[in-house]
Amino acid sequence: MRTETGLDGLAFAGHDLHRPECVLATRRGDLYVSDRRGGVTHIAPDGSQRLIGGGTLIPNGIALLRDGSFAIANLSDEGGVWRLRPDGTLSREVTEIAGRRLGSVNFVRTDSRGRLWICVSTGAPGDSYTTHVEDGFVALRDERGIRVLATGLGWTNECWPDEARGHLYVNETFGRRLTRFDMTPDGTLSNRVTLSQFGAGDFPDGLALDEAGGVWVVSVASNRVWRVAPDGTRALVVEDSAPERLDLLEEALSARRLSRDMMHGTRGRVLRNASSIAFGGADRRTAHLGSLGGTRLATFRAPVAGVAPVHWDW
Repeated sequence: MRTETGLDGLAFAGHDLHRPECVLATRRGDLYVSDRRGGVTHIAPDGSQRLIGGGTLIPNGIALLRDGSFAIANLSDEGGVWRLRPDGTLSREVTEIAGRRLGSVNFVRTDSRGRLWICVSTGAPGDSYTTHVEDGFVALRDERGIRVLATGLGWTNECWPDEARGHLYVNETFGRRLTRFDMTPDGTLSNRVTLSQFGAGDFPDGLALDEAGGVWVVSVASNRVWRVAPDGTRALVVEDSAPERLDLLEEALSARRLSRDMMHGTRGRVLRNASSIAFGGADRRTAHLGSLGGTRLATFRAPVAGVAPVHWDW
């Protein structure tokens, strides 16, 4: 399978976006992206745009729910998971776990049963951009309440529950690995394995699955997109990195002085800190890249279709 895409093969969607870190696509051609202004921007199939909501939240991961509202992972110190309704009103959805306040949340995803999968990167003070702290976790909110499923993760980022195959995939950004768990229908996790260990310059952030069993992983800072095969082998699909900048990040990481500003200030020639991926288009072969610093979404054609997310037909 030929996977590599050059920068001249990129196209773009949207305009004047504000920190479009997370992207969702539907069968109808709608795109929804997280918006730093405190809500979600809807990009309609005709290209028109509108902001839903707005406020003091810092939306990171977002999930489209069956009733048309969104679950929002709030990255700010206020933290928690919030619900954004179609009319723009906001309310708190998940504020604590086992009696403890839920702080900054990196990501949230829903599944076919309407459960919420919640990823918290770290409980340590500050940014904790280090390979020496592994206190991230994944929690699940279902009809029984909310419980922690997995701990000891090296800066938990996006996750994807693969209900068809019985796996949960998790990106560990500063652990530099794609982790896979076996998953039972009730969400119980076991048999944690490292499906792929990444190297220097790679900080796995967003992910999506394809219909051939591959996992597409976006590395923040290096603007790299990888496809990880079921056996763990990797193929580089897109790269727009600045080697000298990555060297500085690696030096800072080794010295335990890597900061959010350093990570977020990284730019490529075309891409502006790619962070996530979503497959859209009628055949789900158009990959859309979210980013931390871009004002539009980079897109490219993939050689295989992405797995339909649960919201695909909503």
